[in-house]
Amino acid sequence: MALKVIGAGLGRTATFTMKFALEHLGFGPCYHMSEVLAGARRNVPLWLDVIAGKPDWATIFDGFQSTTDYPACTYWRELADYYPEAKVLLTTRSAESWYDSVTETIFSDRLNAQTKDGPFGALLKGVAFDHFDNRLDDRAFMLDWFERRNQEIIDSLPPERLLVFHPKQGWEPLCDFLGVPVPDGPLPRVNSRDELGAASDEQGGLPSDPEVLEKFARAYIDELKAKAFS
Repeated sequence: MALKVIGAGLGRTATFTMKFALEHLGFGPCYHMSEVLAGARRNVPLWLDVIAGKPDWATIFDGFQSTTDYPACTYWRELADYYPEAKVLLTTRSAESWYDSVTETIFSDRLNAQTKDGPFGALLKGVAFDHFDNRLDDRAFMLDWFERRNQEIIDSLPPERLLVFHPKQGWEPLCDFLGVPVPDGPLPRVNSRDELGAASDEQGGLPSDPEVLEKFARAYIDELKAKAFS
């Protein structure tokens, strides 16, 4: 199964919303960092191979039709080349709100304290922190990096292959881009900052034990999916 939609938007640009939206539109399952964690013992080594320059895209995305979020968004260019028929979806938001969100959630010590010295910590370093020179605390640099990175995607792809999208636009531009009917009801809205914090706080951060981590991630996916269209 080849990918049909490649999510180039960084984590915390409504990527969980887009996971459920794409699945609802028939482009599922959709790969997302949560899916990496829900199968961590299989998936983390595969991504460490990607970081080492030995990607096996067919194995990583076996059974999936689309992607959003880290770690795939870091490799949007490679995936666009590997899946030349796939369309590319760039979810975005203001640089300021993105920075505030990532520093309080997915890049925070609070969330990653238990896993930062293990394989998942190495994965996050390789697919995220290394790409902005480990300058997360430099707000001005990060805001500029975010804008430059998104502009590079826009400048690199033909307009007919790329949609720059914010969920506030609703279903219509997304469905028009993908050539599918507009469903009834609003676009799902999930994964607020508070939800992610509360879920991880119950565990004291992401669990370090791989089996516990997988169960945590799968339960979190199921919980948010239930809320998405309720």
